[in-house]
Amino acid sequence: MTDMNKNLRNLPGVDHLLELAKKDQKFSDIPRSVVLDSLRQTLDRIRKDILAGTDPVITDDIILENALISAQEKIKPRLVSLINATGVVLHTNLGRALLCDEALFHITAVAKTYSNLELNIETGKRGSRYDAVDGLICELTGAQSAIVVNNNAGAVLLALNTLARHKEVVVSRGELVEIGGSFRVPDVMEKSGCILKEVGTTNRTHLRDYEAAASERTALFLKVHTSNYKIEGFTTSVALKDLVSLGRGKGVSVMEDLGSGTLIDFSKYGLPHEPTVGDAVRSGADVVTFSGDKLLGGPQAGIIVGKKESIDQIRKNPLTRALRIDKLTLAALESTLKLYRDEERAMQDIPTLKMLTLPFTEILKKADILFHAIKNAIGSLAEIKFSDMNSRPGGGSFPELDLPTRCVTVQPVNLTVSRLETAMRLSTPAIIGRIEDDRYILDPRTIQDGQETIISSTLARILKEK
Repeated sequence: MTDMNKNLRNLPGVDHLLELAKKDQKFSDIPRSVVLDSLRQTLDRIRKDILAGTDPVITDDIILENALISAQEKIKPRLVSLINATGVVLHTNLGRALLCDEALFHITAVAKTYSNLELNIETGKRGSRYDAVDGLICELTGAQSAIVVNNNAGAVLLALNTLARHKEVVVSRGELVEIGGSFRVPDVMEKSGCILKEVGTTNRTHLRDYEAAASERTALFLKVHTSNYKIEGFTTSVALKDLVSLGRGKGVSVMEDLGSGTLIDFSKYGLPHEPTVGDAVRSGADVVTFSGDKLLGGPQAGIIVGKKESIDQIRKNPLTRALRIDKLTLAALESTLKLYRDEERAMQDIPTLKMLTLPFTEILKKADILFHAIKNAIGSLAEIKFSDMNSRPGGGSFPELDLPTRCVTVQPVNLTVSRLETAMRLSTPAIIGRIEDDRYILDPRTIQDGQETIISSTLARILKEK
């Protein structure tokens, strides 16, 4: 007990340690409040150790060293860049679409100066923030009008609330999808103030089902594109153009939520056909909603296009202000959309499009570069092999589509694959691979040029330390 009391008395005061930290260059870039909090936490840990019966070495230098580690941990960014070696192109957990260089340049230009966000430069009067993109969206989709909000769930919520609040919305049971984060179409519909009316069955819904369900309370026929799953076999669904014809005859508006909407016909590039936004507009839908950060390859946004009358109503909804996007998103979206004026350039310059359609011959080249970089860095510390596998589009796009790829696999000699995966994930920058059949898998499809050196050097450091 005497030693314990002595150790407690020997603990230096916070003020004394704070003065020492002020004179230490290593603390110079750390805010005083963070240093103070870290010193107090360090002293509290030492005090608890003493009370638990341990006899720690107590010096000013040791306390400052531990406080510095704690302070540096507090100030480092929580949102950081990392290397996606999973092969999932639109990885929701890893931030989905990578932005093109044009978007990054435009963001920087707009962020560091004032901008004409809501100023009409020609007239000198207040303008609309949507002027930056709505004309461009209409040009690319053929829609009469457009508006952009913060994400597609917001776009669906806003459109439903505007067009069908307190009224019935007819939806096929096979299209009551659940999107990421356990959010479901029925839940979004409920929050929008609409009354859900289900028709058909999970696998088969006919036009007559919609016709029988329509009443004087029906405001909308809603079609939800099943972009994140697929039902095969004995199935029937109603084409959008047929639903539009029925809607016109019944005086009911028609809306389609494309989810992961695209402006490109991917079938030209060897991928399955996905309905484009232009297809939906040409079918005559009153409103079409889709995401900006999935197959479009831009920033997170919910894009609403359609008939001018419907979009004008949506613009006037007070929820529009609550869901509006900021200037940085607008800058990124505008730059991304402009690339679509030249499809060949869009396919090359928009990272998502490029990765999805990367020829297998290019995958082989990337895999070869990665393989030799790792082999030269780690030597015999692990077994390195090629393995023909599959990448995935991700992001609720192209459900069940396999993209042929050639991965590089790593099997450490003196380290478990699980511990290797953890060490790679906790490195700086974090490297996210995957484990299959007791192998650490690195897929070159989503590894960006130049990252091979970082991966190989990180692997070498981890394997040599172990």
